[in-house]
Order: sequence, then C-alpha cells, then structure tokens
Amino acid sequence: MEQPQQSAGPEAGKPPLRVGMVGYAFMGAAHSQGWRTAGRVFDLPRRPVLAALCGRDAVAVRAAADRHGWAATETDWRALVERDDVDLVDICTPGDSHAEIALAALAAGKHVLCEKPLANTVEEAETMARAAESAYAAGRLAMVGFNYRRVPATSLARQMVADGRLGTLRHVRVTYLQDWLVDPQFPLTWRLRRESAGSGSLGDLGAHIVDLAQHLAGERLAGVSALTETFVRQRPLPGGTTSGLAAGTGTVTGTGTVTVDDAALFTGRFASGALASFEATRYATGRKNALRLELNGERGSLAFDLERLNELWFHDATEPGAHAGFRRILVTEPDHPYLDAWWPPGHGLGYEHTFVHQARDLVHAIAAGHRPEPSFADGLQVQRVLAAVEESAEKNSVYTPIAD
Repeated sequence: MEQPQQSAGPEAGKPPLRVGMVGYAFMGAAHSQGWRTAGRVFDLPRRPVLAALCGRDAVAVRAAADRHGWAATETDWRALVERDDVDLVDICTPGDSHAEIALAALAAGKHVLCEKPLANTVEEAETMARAAESAYAAGRLAMVGFNYRRVPATSLARQMVADGRLGTLRHVRVTYLQDWLVDPQFPLTWRLRRESAGSGSLGDLGAHIVDLAQHLAGERLAGVSALTETFVRQRPLPGGTTSGLAAGTGTVTGTGTVTVDDAALFTGRFASGALASFEATRYATGRKNALRLELNGERGSLAFDLERLNELWFHDATEPGAHAGFRRILVTEPDHPYLDAWWPPGHGLGYEHTFVHQARDLVHAIAAGHRPEPSFADGLQVQRVLAAVEESAEKNSVYTPIAD
C-alpha cells in the first residue's frame, strides 16, 4: 500500500488527519484545494494529509492525484474506505452514491465529509443521519458540505442576526441563478438524470439557498408552496469517458429524456412566521453563479451577493431617516470571521477559500470531539424541505384559470 507523503511547513509535527477522497472532478478539485491549504494558513490542531484519491478511471485519477497532491490512488471506493492510512472519507460523488459510501465509511470507523445535498431521498438521508448519530457516540464525526456558510460575509451576517441587529425577522429572499443549460444541445449529463442527481436545480442550487437561508435566519422553514419546470425535456446523449460525461463533452449518440427540474420557485414560512421566497434556475441567461439574498427585520436589513462575496450590505433602521440607508461593509478585517489568518484589510478572498474554511472547521471539530456544523441532521432537514418543495410542485402543477 502506498504511504502518504509527509508535508513540510507550519503544520509539520502535529498529529496527522489522513484524508481519503472519492471523486476528483469539479468538487474534488475544490476540496483538494481546501485540504491542501488549510493547515498552511490556519493553526490547526491536526495536520491534513492527502492520503488517497479514488476514481473509476485509473489513468485519470492518477493524473488528478498528481495535479492536486494526493499520495495514492484507488479505483474502488470500498478499497479506499478499508485503507488503514485513511482517517476521514471525503465524498465528492453524484448523490446516488452518497449514502452507500458514507454508511460504509462510518461503519469502518472513519470521519466523513459529504457534499450536498446529503442524499437523493429523505429515506437515505434519515439512514445517514442515524448512522452519524451512532458514530458520534463512538467519536467519529460526519459533516455535510454547505460551503457558502464559510464565506466570511455570510458568517458575519449570521453573527449580526444572532446579535439582534435585525430585530424580529420579517422576510427573507434568496435566488440562485445560472445559465449553463440554456443551450438545448447541451448533453444529457448525470446532473440531468433523477436516478443519479435526485433532482435538478432544486437539489443542486436549491439545497444551498435553503441551508443558507435557514442558517442565517437561525430558524427552520415550517412549510413551502412551490412550482417547478423542465424547459428542455430531450437532450443529446454524450458518449466517452465518465469525466467526459460530467463535463458535458463526448460523442453524441442519440437523445435522452431529462428527468429533473430545470427551475424551481417556492415560497416558505419560517417557524416564527417570517416569510421567505426562493428561486433556483439553470436558465437565467447571462447569470453564471448568481447567489443573492436579503434578510429584512424590524430593526434593519442585510443583503449579500456571491458575485461580490467580500461585501455585506447593512441597513440600520434605528438611524434617523435623513441619513439612513444601506451601507457597504467590506468584510476583510482581521476580526471578521476566518480573516485573522489571511491578508491585510482590503485584500479580498474568493470562492476557493470557502473550502479551506470548511476543512479548518472540520479539523477543529474532530480535534475537540464537537459536533460539526452543518451536521448530517442539518443535511436531513434540508432534504425534507426539498422533498416538500417537490410534493407541493406536483400538487400545484394544474393552474387555476384567471378570468378576464
């Protein structure tokens, strides 16, 4: 068995946390960046070691391992789970394999980080949450990867809401807009098949904004009312390798049916009575990764735009109206969340840093034996919201005519 390389640097000499990761495409690259960087930036109680990377294509996974700094490779996730030089299994695969890999890893005594959404069904998520609870009693932790919680600006927003800066929450609005499916000739990748992805924009984008809205509000949704739509129902079938399928490349070999939603619109009510609205779509032409939110309360409002992720906008309604208004908070100060270890004020961070922060938080939780956030129980709750959205959309599929 190949042994992981020991890295030098400020984290050297600390107890290792040996990571094995399943999946090496987009999310795998992002997670690799997080694990590789966290101990070099933050003073961690344990030293992340990139022990083994797993993927079905031996040549492709070895190339990815060399590119991102993984010491060893596997082509079967079961072999990775069984390795005695792996302490934590990081799952970056399509949703249809999350439950099987996570349950096996927890049973093998490993910590687990699983990408969102936690599973493809509520039943799978329930099983995973129960297993995580049992594993916690044995000292093994499980966390779901909602990385947008780790943007310093959203973390600051959470602090401000918790500190009562908005007062009683009245209204939350969240949108997550992308346009990568606008072209009807884009091929039928795994993300467009229910059996692999579970759902479409709802699970891919909607899971993020449901979690973020609930996290920032500090409370859960109590009910939803929804509409969903699939705009292009037949797409070209790509051929070629698994990596080619995921990237939308390969040779066209006919057409297939899209079995997930392209867009989801839904309203909700929090347990406190506050209202919420959500929009998730892959058909917002011109929008690449536009996640935006606003929280309105009796004493003020907060607004955030992922495309300007170092900024948080705050309106203090307790100020005199003559000079009140939204003001920009540049979230780069050393006393802002996560920023004590980064650059001088004014030097912004980016998307990839959320995965560094995710790794940091999980390493600290493991070292302290504390429940990580978001937990599998949190992931299960989001899964229940997504299921309620789908159920509501099915019931609302027939419109009530509006008379002239």
